[in-house]
Amino acid sequence: MEEIALHILDLVQNCVEAGASEVSIAITECRRDNLLTVKISDNGRGMDQATLAAVTDPFFTTRSTRKVGLGIPLLKAAAEQCNGSFTIESSEGKGTQVVASFALDHIDRAPLGSMADTLAAVFAVHHVDVHYRHEVDGKVFMLDSKEIRQLCGDELMHPRVIVWLRAYIEEHEKQVGGEQ
Repeated sequence: MEEIALHILDLVQNCVEAGASEVSIAITECRRDNLLTVKISDNGRGMDQATLAAVTDPFFTTRSTRKVGLGIPLLKAAAEQCNGSFTIESSEGKGTQVVASFALDHIDRAPLGSMADTLAAVFAVHHVDVHYRHEVDGKVFMLDSKEIRQLCGDELMHPRVIVWLRAYIEEHEKQVGGEQ
């Protein structure tokens, strides 16, 4: 994938397919430590130990529409290729957590990409509560879809709200100085 944000979008889709009603996305950029960390967690059905052990194999998938599952294996490979790491933890009935880290200055690291576009796509398509946090060298932007939903109710998925929300996220991403 050309951007880390696309990996995040793929992971959120996995969360939704696992029955999650809440998804947490945390991105931390620390220039001093030369580290970009992405953490996605959900409250979905989780995985049994056999599935968890196989999920990083590109020839394993739980989907019946295709015979390969490349999202998680590609993210793992991308992180490890960039002097980073990858972990996935899951418990049946409790959800899953994926953490991928990358050396910020690694020549092969994909750019983060547009989290405004990614989050707008999630809000436009999925009725799931998203807790988003992006920290860049101590500056933090947080967004909680529950709070937005309290303000606009079922209108959260309305195109005008999505357009406004995308612009709002983009502006705040710029303020924390995150990579685009």
